[in-house]
Parts: sequence; C-alpha cells; structure tokens
Amino acid sequence: MVKYQEVKDGIIFPRGSKNDAYAAVFTGQSYLEALASAPNGREHVGNVTFEPGCRNHWHVHTEGYQILLVTGGEGLYQEEGKPARLLHPGDVVVTDKGVKHWHGATKDAWFVHLAITSGASEFLEAVTDQEYSYAQETAKAD
Repeated sequence: MVKYQEVKDGIIFPRGSKNDAYAAVFTGQSYLEALASAPNGREHVGNVTFEPGCRNHWHVHTEGYQILLVTGGEGLYQEEGKPARLLHPGDVVVTDKGVKHWHGATKDAWFVHLAITSGASEFLEAVTDQEYSYAQETAKAD
C-alpha cells in the first residue's frame, strides 16, 4: 500500500483543499490545488490528489485536451473500450478532445497528477465498482 506520507515526501506542489467543487463527479475523496491559468482562461493546471480508491467519473474534454503528468503514488487511466493503464510517477497521459475516459487511484494507493486541461469538460456516469475492480485487476503498466 502506498501511504500518503510516502507520496507527500515527494510532492513538489501543495496537495490543496478537499475538492468540494467537483465532489459530485468523483467517487471517493480528492484534493485540488489550482496552480495556473492561461491569460485566455482556456488552459488550466491543477495538482490533483486522490485518496486510495478515489476516481473521477467517465468524462470527455469537449473543446480541447488534457495532459496528465503523474507525480506520485499509483493510479489507473482508462479510455472507453480499451484496457486500463497502471500509472506511476513519471508517466504521461495525453487525452484528445472527445475521448471518453476516467482516471484515479488504485484501491490501495494514494495517487497524484498534474492535470493540464484545455477547454471545457463534460462529466458523465460514475465508474461502477465492477468497472473499477476489473480495471484494477487487468491494468498493465506501460
């Protein structure tokens, strides 16, 4: 199990506050620290921390893309119709506009990533416990 103290020891950016603004589109507890926004207001960078088992709902970026830079812990990323990826510090994920996906912590580990997001996002249904368990069991590291 990757404990928070282990992840915290390597954190460069603050964990942030409980992610109450997006709590309705997460299963479990996440934390968000907004780091920067572009002058045009379209691109944002945030440090997102997930407690073990926490994940966001399926979602799409409707007007742009998202880049995830994994900085701590162990996580999962899955695009609809594809196998889940097991993520570790140093991994990078690029999600194109309109691709339905989700990401979050594994069941036994904290997970931290920087999210660079361009444009609006549309959150959809929750990742079911069955989907999450299957992703957990079958995820492959890149």
